[in-house]
Amino acid sequence: MAKVRLADIAEKLGVSTVTVHNALSGSKGVSSGLRERILETAQEMGYESSASRRKKEIVRGDSRKLGVLIAENYLAQYATYYWKMYHELSLYATEKRCYTAIEVLKKEMEKKTFSLPELVLDKSIEGLIIIGEIDGRYLEEMQKKVKLPMVFLDFYDMKAAWDAVIPDNFYGMYQMTELLFSLGYREIGFVGSLYATGSIMDRYCGYCKAMMSHGAEVPEEWILKDRDEMGQVGFELPKRLPQAFVCNCDLIAGILIEKLKERGLRVPEDVAVVGFDNYLPPGYADMMITTYEVNTRTMVKVALNKMLKRLKNPKRAQSLEIISGQVLLKRSTPGRGITKIIK
Repeated sequence: MAKVRLADIAEKLGVSTVTVHNALSGSKGVSSGLRERILETAQEMGYESSASRRKKEIVRGDSRKLGVLIAENYLAQYATYYWKMYHELSLYATEKRCYTAIEVLKKEMEKKTFSLPELVLDKSIEGLIIIGEIDGRYLEEMQKKVKLPMVFLDFYDMKAAWDAVIPDNFYGMYQMTELLFSLGYREIGFVGSLYATGSIMDRYCGYCKAMMSHGAEVPEEWILKDRDEMGQVGFELPKRLPQAFVCNCDLIAGILIEKLKERGLRVPEDVAVVGFDNYLPPGYADMMITTYEVNTRTMVKVALNKMLKRLKNPKRAQSLEIISGQVLLKRSTPGRGITKIIK
């Protein structure tokens, strides 16, 4: 008998798949009458939730139990990008009959005590996926003490040399800077703390490649640090501004646009702005920022498949996968204000 999907229930009732999901998961936004109809229809059609299927698979012992580790500093006010990535990972894990458990790596554990995650200590998982760059010294300790296979998602560490999946930070930002040159800009600044993460450093190097290719000089004051050593976001504009800025992520691009407006400047008429990742935290107004969209869905799929292959064959060679994204032309650069994909 074919498995009943949310889309099947939605089609029968003439509602959206999101509505069906919200009704079955108990989320808000669905009236009590519609929720009851959806629940009844789901039962009649023999729908079984992913959680129920996962529990059965765990009891039978035919699913994989994987841990997911995210550093605490990435889950601050502006860093919910990794929650989105984890959500996509957990959804795909369900399709692959995997059970995922998440743990937040506390700052004290990462920087001082170097204590291992509970997920590892209680020996309940078969592999560990680490989302977002963590301290190199902590990784060294993990490598000494942990024998589990690991996959790094959205960062890479040469010393640890585990399987890793990252976006095309270098050429992605190179493309964004080249886009500005194609629009007639030559005075272009960069916003991002270069040593904060490997991703920001890679994006800065992509920016530098484009600037060097055009023989464009960059005054030191046009390279803006966007956060302190603790990850707290904050920066000031220089007195003399370039014609355009490339920003290490869309959140920083959004903050930059607000600061330019406070100075009485228009975007893109006075200063053009581009970002990176095509993600703004929930509740943050969409400013239609021209950006390089990171393909997180493909990234999590590749990362999970790497883990499953590693579990099947522990001796296979470690590898780094770089996932390309795409340029999205929006309103923060000159144009008609219509989103356009540049491949």
